[in-house]
Amino acid sequence: MIKYLDLQKINASFEPELSEALLRVSHSGWYLHGEATARFEEEFAAYCGTSYCVGTGNGLDALTLIFLTYRELGVMNAGDEVIVPANTYIATLLSILRAGLKPMLCEPSFETCNIDAAYAETLITSRTRAILPVHLYGRLADMKEICKLANRYGLKVIEDAAQAHGAVWNKGLPGKGNHPLRAGNLGDAAAFSFYPAKNLGALGDGGAITTHDARLAATVRSIANYGSTEKYVHRYQGINSRLDELQAAVLSVKLSRLDQDNIRRREIAQLYKEGIDWQRLELQSTVHTDDINEANVFHIFPVFSSRRDEWQRYLNSHGICTQIHYPIPPHRQEALKKEYGMQQLLITERIHNEELSLPISPSLTNEDIERIINCANTFI
Repeated sequence: MIKYLDLQKINASFEPELSEALLRVSHSGWYLHGEATARFEEEFAAYCGTSYCVGTGNGLDALTLIFLTYRELGVMNAGDEVIVPANTYIATLLSILRAGLKPMLCEPSFETCNIDAAYAETLITSRTRAILPVHLYGRLADMKEICKLANRYGLKVIEDAAQAHGAVWNKGLPGKGNHPLRAGNLGDAAAFSFYPAKNLGALGDGGAITTHDARLAATVRSIANYGSTEKYVHRYQGINSRLDELQAAVLSVKLSRLDQDNIRRREIAQLYKEGIDWQRLELQSTVHTDDINEANVFHIFPVFSSRRDEWQRYLNSHGICTQIHYPIPPHRQEALKKEYGMQQLLITERIHNEELSLPISPSLTNEDIERIINCANTFI
């Protein structure tokens, strides 16, 4: 059996450093707001190229805290609109709703599965305050066009970088020059998830916000700590969302190898691209040869087929595990269909009906990938 993701094998590859880091925290007697968290926040800010990083309890909280903070600062008000890709994971929309704002669902480009900036422009109204690109599957959205759009209409750009740890934009951005920039440093603020399956994954939940905005960072940190900056003194109606010391220590260990692991993911993507008989199998890929670069860290390797469910059953019968990201689009979910279920989002629905994720992990060997490719190519 080739697992879709073998977390035991991945974590074992970080030993003994991982266990040593956990033991240091365990023996320290300090488990929240300590040295390990401060160290990781500093390391991750430096890695992303931002001035600030604030750890949070998870990725959903990270996004939510950005919006809650913009509301506290008067940048956004209840009912203001945020443009968001319709084919994202539901957590992206939940963050907007939890802050009392309104998601405006934007169709993606099927060629990239990322938000279509031209379509997004048609959704802008007098209540629009932000655009929220999601770097889906590990590929950076078209940030140059998104930033141009935001500048034209005075919008905030908030990255959902939960799947794009380490991705690099090399095409220049308005106001940021032409030098390479990492995910997390491509807009006004960004949210990351460190869910165990991510390219940079903890041993439980964790998240972070990156930004250059000192006021935003300080207010986020306060709201995430019950709205307090001084013990028992509460300025905001805050929440409890903190990255704990154990997870921070784990993330520091893993961050040192993130670029190397992302290179391995691109190598696997190249093997898939070259080895699968796309035309005969009537499979479609949103990955082209020139896409296998630093702007894509291949959190997921998606393939698309109108016979997706047959494909999945066939591969599973040969001991190859796959996943679907995601089987039901947000606007068709029971939780959201009252507000959004009547929308016709044909590109989004096609993506959700046809997408199948092949295994892609640094722990996979070339022999594993060859077996997957050979099996795929025998599908009739």
